[in-house]
Amino acid sequence: MSEVPRQAPATSAAGTHGATCEAATAEASPPAGRGTGQAEVAQPAEFAQLAEVAQAAGSSAPITAPGAIAGRAAEPADAVADENAAEHTGPSLSPSRAGDFMTCPLLYRFRVIDRIPEPPSPAAARGTLVHAVLERLFDEPANRRTPEAARTLLDPQWERLTAEEPRLGELFTGEAERRAWLDEAALMLDRYFTLEDPTRIEPSHREMSVRALLASGLTLRGYIDRLDIARTGEIRIVDYKTGTAPREEYEARALFQMKFYAVVLWRTMDTIPRMLQLIYLGNGEIVRYTPDEADLLATERKINALWQAIDRARTSGDWRPRQSRLCEWCSYQALCPVFGGTPPPLPAAALQEAPSPAPALQEAPSPAAAFQEAPSPAPPLPGSAAQEAPPPAPLSPAPAPREPPLPAPASPGQLAATPRARTADSLIDEI
Repeated sequence: MSEVPRQAPATSAAGTHGATCEAATAEASPPAGRGTGQAEVAQPAEFAQLAEVAQAAGSSAPITAPGAIAGRAAEPADAVADENAAEHTGPSLSPSRAGDFMTCPLLYRFRVIDRIPEPPSPAAARGTLVHAVLERLFDEPANRRTPEAARTLLDPQWERLTAEEPRLGELFTGEAERRAWLDEAALMLDRYFTLEDPTRIEPSHREMSVRALLASGLTLRGYIDRLDIARTGEIRIVDYKTGTAPREEYEARALFQMKFYAVVLWRTMDTIPRMLQLIYLGNGEIVRYTPDEADLLATERKINALWQAIDRARTSGDWRPRQSRLCEWCSYQALCPVFGGTPPPLPAAALQEAPSPAPALQEAPSPAAAFQEAPSPAPPLPGSAAQEAPPPAPLSPAPAPREPPLPAPASPGQLAATPRARTADSLIDEI
């Protein structure tokens, strides 16, 4: 594994992350009509020619077409419904819900077991809007993917989102507040163009639904913001973040989501992604990481160990809270014992039936076509646990929109440790 140095705003370049086949020789030349005055930063040669066909990576499986965005910027509930869906007979886990459990087992319970909806927040809604605009920007011809075009998409995309979820319209007290909020989203879109030149990129897939079955019996699932595939077959996973880049000591936690996706693609396409790329639009910084097989094997072991901890919590009913600085942004404070609250009784279904624990990891499965079509129903409310959820218990007011810090990363070397105690909290420590 190797870590690629961060790309800071002052030295960011637009347009060297990828090119269409027609622009393959233009890597060293600034894109026409940009006028940013910023230097180009060379990227791996594999991404000088990005093809639109997945067959270059050896997969002919169906994939998602550009589809609806559902709260992608705030580690959404994209798999809450998936993990409770009747169509799945075995356990499944998304990176969002894995992150919830590592943050706080009680948070995982409220979102996945109780399915208590959370009120929308301006920060989460802004992330959803920015993701929607960036996805639809690539529907335009290359020469029309400009900052002006992105800004033009803001209002219609916001109207679409509020039509699908009217409660979003209640976030603002007046037009002036709403316009100021939209201006913040526009600044993030402008910042995107200082980091990449979309006129030179042809994503293979956007908002891509992926799934992989591990040898342990656990299904991994999630949505990838953007997948770039070079003509030579190298894969780059790209994720947009509307927050700011974490400090370097917290990068491991931020990269866990990307490594999770890398494991999914590795197990389905038999190809280790060449690069994992996080684009932070909050401060205009890019974090890149180059994984290797040892990296992904360690991530797979961590995921299996994490699921075993979740399964023990389900079986025992021990969903104890895990206090941290992130509690400041939690909308479940009124139900949390840490803040003097009382969680609601567990749903009857959770008491009667718990999923079977994942068996011990055996040999890796052979690659299989596992890319799934994106679901067609309207997306859930950003930041909510699911669309169809029981009425929420009274919650404390949503905190002010701030970008929460990330907790310290876990140590991969502890993955195989024997549990010290049969509690979710101690198991998380070991993970």
